[in-house]
Amino acid sequence: MEGMKRPEAIVLPDSSLIPSDCVISPPPNQFTHEVAGSQPFYAAPSEPPIGQFEAGAKVVLLYHDGGELCRVVDAAGRYVGTRFDGLRKI
Repeated sequence: MEGMKRPEAIVLPDSSLIPSDCVISPPPNQFTHEVAGSQPFYAAPSEPPIGQFEAGAKVVLLYHDGGELCRVVDAAGRYVGTRFDGLRKI
């Protein structure tokens, strides 16, 4: 369709998969947090960033174990890691 913008397709490594024992709560169409300022996101913690969230981007917090990074899903459907301290609860 002319004039339609789509994000560049990327294939994430197996390390970016969410463990099967991880429960998504709430449903992914109900954003729980927003990104406070521009910050990178990662397919896996040991790898370099694969992109950048813009300030105000809405995400669903999927998993946080108390560490520096957490797992989120954004409006584009990317399941990625990012810094937990850079998120604000909506």
